[in-house]
Amino acid sequence: MTPALELQEAVKRFGDAPALGPISVAVAPGERLALIGPSGSGKSTALRLLLGLLSPDSGAVRFQGEPIGPDAWAQRQRMGYLVQGGGLFPHLTAAENVALVARHLRWDRGRIAARLGELSVLARIAPELLARYPRELSGGQAQRVSLMRALMLEPEVLLLDEPMGALDPITRAELRRDLLAAFRALGKTVVLVTHDLSEAAHLADRLALLRDGRLVQVGTLAALRGAPAEPWVTRFLEAERPTAGGDA
Repeated sequence: MTPALELQEAVKRFGDAPALGPISVAVAPGERLALIGPSGSGKSTALRLLLGLLSPDSGAVRFQGEPIGPDAWAQRQRMGYLVQGGGLFPHLTAAENVALVARHLRWDRGRIAARLGELSVLARIAPELLARYPRELSGGQAQRVSLMRALMLEPEVLLLDEPMGALDPITRAELRRDLLAAFRALGKTVVLVTHDLSEAAHLADRLALLRDGRLVQVGTLAALRGAPAEPWVTRFLEAERPTAGGDA
């Protein structure tokens, strides 16, 4: 089976400093993979390589078997991206934020309205909130709007960078539950970046654990606990102390 997304011996440097790699990891169609590790481990760099927002200095990045390049606009339209912090434009309403690229692609008003209705149900956000500006939304509501925007074009894969960063614990728990329900309902390939082991265990099928730009181990949480690739894996897992073993 051709992977939905793949990094093959990919390396990324910023100046003379190596930021990531060489790293190889493949994401199967319909799989949910969490990129997890401490700050500076290369998680977000790996995600941006998969999106084609960065190009590898060596190695390959592929989407459904085809190389991803910096000019791969058509490929990126088939990927949904939820940026860290949501990234909503403050001068646009929630609905205008969600529909921005669809309008650029000249979707008609009826199609846009129908899709907004579908997504408001999926993201569990009241339709009347879509008339508000980002400053008038709570953090959880803004993240739900950002999820709607990532899903607007009905992408084949969904990539999320710290989707629940800076939210209070109650809002995080609610959004985590609803994200998992949405992932299961859609059946899409998902790659998410998080530093939170409990979040990764709940939302992902497998975890890719990174440290200092290298891939230390890939597997389920149970596999990482039961057969750690090196002592640091155990130290990381014990330090995180997830509250649940994951229900994904």
